Amino acid sequence: MEVKKREKAIKKVTIVGAIVNFILSIFKIIIGLIGNSSALIADGIHSLSDLISDGFIIYIAKYSSDAPDQEHPYGHERFETVATLGLAVFLTIIGISIIFDAINRIFHNEALSHSFLLLSVSIISILANEALYWYTIKTAKKCKSSMLKANAWHHRSDALSSIIVFIGILGSVSGYIYLDSISAIIVGLIIIYVAWKLGFKAIIELVDTSIDKKQILTLKKTIKQINGVKNLHSLRTRKNANKIICDVHVQVDPFLSVSEGHIISISVERTAKKCMDDLIDVTVHIDPEDDEIDSLYENLPERSQALKIIDKKITGIDYYNYINNIRLHYLEGKIYIDFYLSLDSIKLNKSTSEILAIFKDKLCEVDYFGEIKLYFE
Repeated sequence: MEVKKREKAIKKVTIVGAIVNFILSIFKIIIGLIGNSSALIADGIHSLSDLISDGFIIYIAKYSSDAPDQEHPYGHERFETVATLGLAVFLTIIGISIIFDAINRIFHNEALSHSFLLLSVSIISILANEALYWYTIKTAKKCKSSMLKANAWHHRSDALSSIIVFIGILGSVSGYIYLDSISAIIVGLIIIYVAWKLGFKAIIELVDTSIDKKQILTLKKTIKQINGVKNLHSLRTRKNANKIICDVHVQVDPFLSVSEGHIISISVERTAKKCMDDLIDVTVHIDPEDDEIDSLYENLPERSQALKIIDKKITGIDYYNYINNIRLHYLEGKIYIDFYLSLDSIKLNKSTSEILAIFKDKLCEVDYFGEIKLYFE
């Protein structure tokens, strides 16, 4: 879904939820006060907390849809995750407050009045919140928004709490006075439970938890089928709100040119994104061999230093001035060396094997030099 359409859809469903929650919260709190029902008042406060969270979501939805910038090169999607965590904390505070208030009312319990009004508002709340849940969850799946999904479950928790409130009020008017306060406590516990689920999921995402194992296996299988890929390792993934970020080490033929290795990396990136719709960023590291376990090159000199050592060893031989280029290959913990000599060197009337023997004799003292080859151009 396009960014603007996604933002518009999230905003629309949230505004609808906000209007419904505002009306419900006013009715439940007023009728709860009139009928002396702590459970319905708690339910009204719960709906009011929805209203506050809806406004928060509208703001975050707009900000999280902004394009990447210098300070946030990976985009602003993580603001959705932070908002979800903030919503969880807010719900926890609401839940604890409701529980403490309900416990206090148990010791100062009063009979309910206007039972018909109390029960009617409870039924309306159940139906309205369940309708909001299905409307919001459908949009959340379409937009792939964890924040909106969290808000949908907030509506579902409202519906569940309203059912408990209905049972509590029904029990209280039937003579079981404490049921109203007990219902309020259960509502508070439901709110805390929902908050814990949302907060735990947000924390997992913030600490860069990987995607599902089945998805990883599918991604590995797809990348291995790309022409030029011999193997892969160090495949890492992490979630970024509704998006996925991945980096992978791909093993190719060690003697490929840099440009061909680059083309393979582009193929890996393109194919991985086709394999997984939510994959937005793929970093590909091209490897000549599997270096995941062993650090084979820690003690090897880099090119400039290696060339100085080579130059020092071969200076003075007859073929020194005929060298056009030296190509180094870091493989199997050693440095393989390719010498490119001009065709004029053939005038010295030595066979290729004799020339190679001269180079090998000069470089054999260095234990980290591996195979040596000669090319004439």
